[in-house]
Parts: sequence; C-alpha cells; structure tokens
Amino acid sequence: MNEIKCPHCGKVFSVDESEYALLLSQVKNVEFHKELEEREKNLKENQKNIIDLEKSKLVNQYNLDLSKLNDEINSLKSKLEYADKEKSMAVNEALALKNNEINKLNTDINNLKHMLDNSKKDMDLAVNEAISKKNEELNKKDLEIERLNGEKENQRNLAIVKENNIKNEYENKLHDKDVEIAYYKDLKSKMSTKMIGETLEQHCEISFNQIRMTAFPEAYFEKDNDAKSGSKGDYIFRESKDGTEFISIMFEMKNEMSETATKHKNEDFLKELDKDRNEKNCEYAVLVSMLEANNELYNQGIVDVSYKYPKMYVIRPQFFIPMITLLRNAALNSLSYKQELAVARAQNLDITHFEEAMDDFKDKFGRNYRIASEKFAKAIEEIDKTIDHLTKTKEALLSSENNLRLANDKAQDLSIKKLTKNNPTMALKFEELKNKD
Repeated sequence: MNEIKCPHCGKVFSVDESEYALLLSQVKNVEFHKELEEREKNLKENQKNIIDLEKSKLVNQYNLDLSKLNDEINSLKSKLEYADKEKSMAVNEALALKNNEINKLNTDINNLKHMLDNSKKDMDLAVNEAISKKNEELNKKDLEIERLNGEKENQRNLAIVKENNIKNEYENKLHDKDVEIAYYKDLKSKMSTKMIGETLEQHCEISFNQIRMTAFPEAYFEKDNDAKSGSKGDYIFRESKDGTEFISIMFEMKNEMSETATKHKNEDFLKELDKDRNEKNCEYAVLVSMLEANNELYNQGIVDVSYKYPKMYVIRPQFFIPMITLLRNAALNSLSYKQELAVARAQNLDITHFEEAMDDFKDKFGRNYRIASEKFAKAIEEIDKTIDHLTKTKEALLSSENNLRLANDKAQDLSIKKLTKNNPTMALKFEELKNKD
C-alpha cells in the first residue's frame, strides 16, 4: 500500500499499487500537456520570427535586384545611343564606298568599250579561222563517206558470198533429203504390205503416246487383239468420266507400197470397219489411210462418210491427233446428257430386270403350282385308292367280325354234353375225370 498526503488539507490517503499508478499517470499527463502547450507556443513564436526575418531578407533582395536591373537598363540605353552613332557613321562610309565603286564601274565600262572594239577585229579573225577549220572538217567527212561507201560495198560482196554459201548449203541439204527419200523409197519397196501397215500403226501409236499424259491421261488406247468374230480393228480409243464412258473410237490404219500393182481404195475397207466397230461396241469409226494418195477428196482433210456408215470418217495420218481431239471435246460437251441417259438406261434396265424377275417368278410359280397340283391330284388319287382299299378292308373286317361273332356264339353254345353227344368214349373219359375230382 502507498500513502498520499493532500497538499491542501494535509490528510493522508492509503492507496494500492494500481490506484497509485493511475494517479501518477494522471499527474504525468497534466504536466505533459502543460509542457506540450508551452513548447507549441514557443515553436509558433520562433516560426513567426523566422518568417518575418525571411520576409525582410526577400524585400532587401528584391530592392537589390531592382537597382541592378535599373543599372542594366541605363547601360543598355547608353549602348543603343552609341550604336546609333556608329550606324550613321557606317552608312556614311558605305555611301562613300558606293560612290567610289560607281566611278570605278564607269571607268571599267569605258575600258570595255575600247576592248570590244579591239575584240571585234579579233572575232573576225577567229571567224575566218573557224570557216577554214570547217572546210577542213567537210573535206574529212567526204573522205569518211568515201571510206564508208567502200566498206558498204565490201559488206555487199560479203553478203553475196554468204548468200551463195547458204544457197550451196541448202542445195546440199536438198541433195541429202533426196538421198534420204530415195533411201526410204528403196526401203519401202523392200518392205511387205504388212510391214507398211505396221509402220503407219507405229506412227499413230507414237504420236498418241507423245501427248497421252498431257492431253489424255485417263484415256484407253490399245491395239484390238480380240478376233473372236473373225476380224478386228487396229486400235480402240475409249475415255470415261465418273464411271460413264463418253467417247469410243475404232481405228483402222491402211497403207500400201506405191509400186503395188493392185491398188486398194478407201471404200474397200469401210464395211469391215463398220462391222468391227459394232462388234466392239464403239461409237465412232475412223479410217487412217495413206491409200489413194492423189485423191483430192481425201487430201483436203477430214472426210465424213456418215452418208454410207454412221459416225465414220476417213483421214490422213497428220489428222490423227486432231480427229481424236475434236471427237473427244464434242463428246465431253455432251457428257452431262450421256450421264443422264445412262441413269435413264439404268432405270429402264432396273425396270426390265424387275419385269424379267416378275415373269421368271410367275413362270417358276406356275411350274411349281403345276407340279404341286399334279402331285396333289396324285395324292388325292392315292387317297381315293387308299380309301377304297380301306373300305374293302373295312368290309373284310366287318365280315370277319360277323364270322367271329358267329364263332363266338357257337363257342358259347359249345358244352361237354354237346361234345360227348354221340361219342361214348369221350363221355366216359369226362365222367372219369369228374369222378376223380
């Protein structure tokens, strides 16, 4: 416990530790606040003094700067006045110099006039010299023209020589061609008719294979090796798209030696070609022919012989590829119609197959019905026979039954008395048996 004495009344109070600490903190807080207020007051006074001091410093500095500025302004004014004086002096000096230059220029002009008079004379001399030089140059040009004419003449002579050389070279080439033609003519004369034809076939096949992958990558072009009907064409061309064949051509190649005694005509082969075309189911037929070499009809290009045989043409070998291209492009344009026609044919074929299946079903059903009917009639006949047989059996059984009934009746009427009647031996035996019992 702690004791506290009141400073006013002198009374002593006893307080515990917690109350003492509380009172002590109150006394400290009061003293702290008083001291804080005094310090705050002193601080405000010090700040005010500092501010007043700074204000006085700023005023003094401002007055000092203002005085310096006035001094600079006065100095600049004096400098401007001095500069004006110097400017006027410089202008006067420049005017004096300008006048001197004008006088000098006048003097120079007079001197130039004098010099021009002298230079005119010199110019006349220079013109005369230039004319003489020009004449010399013209003479040189005349010499150059003569030289160029000489060169031109030389070039003309060289051109004539070159032309003669080319002419000789061309004549030599013509001679070589004549020799080559003579060689092939001799080779052709040594070749058989079959070899001649095979040569044309090879030419057409090579021509087609050269452009096969670029123009006809999906086309079929092969030799016709099917001779089941007894004859065949040479080549068949077919092409399809999306499963629909839109072009087919039967080709026949004909050639012969120029020295052959028996000359063939193109018409000799048209009928056989039409037959081969139909047997191989081709739409077009084309005869590639070297026959009738002097016939203008066949030499003019593609000859349409459809007036004799439908969709048939006769061409020279050079029109082989163009003919395929023309027919193929024309058929390709009508491909959509062919596809629609193929669909319609397939539908008709389906209907035909359905009708055929229906007719076949009717026939088989009728046949089966007929067989079944015959067997049914036979079965009925057999049943009737069986019924007759059973009826007879029934009658026989009924007759047997009557006989059995009569036999039974007779058996029921049978007795020992009746059996031994008129049979004394049996009667004696039964009597003995009866006595033993």
